Amino acid sequence: MTKLTFAFTHYDLKQQRGGATIEITLSAVANVRLMTDQNFALYKQAMKHQFVGGVAKKSPIRLVIPKAGHWHLVIDMEGHHGQSETSIRVIETAPSPRFQSTS
Repeated sequence: MTKLTFAFTHYDLKQQRGGATIEITLSAVANVRLMTDQNFALYKQAMKHQFVGGVAKKSPIRLVIPKAGHWHLVIDMEGHHGQSETSIRVIETAPSPRFQSTS
């Protein structure tokens, strides 16, 4: 199987709720990819995969977790020069209010 020929930074976000926001800070233009466990496995084998994100030309950027599950964030420089220092933080979203019925 083909392996990636470039370095990448990987953040294992573990289980996340849908709607949570990931804020990514970059020091240079880079590719930012938010993906599921299965898609991350495909990415590591240089196979076709799906992700949320793309080329980040400004910083910070925010990506929203589309649905609950195990998520990975990958930052790579494929097609770009140099390196980028990165940091991330998860911004929790407030749960929807629960309405209570009166008796």
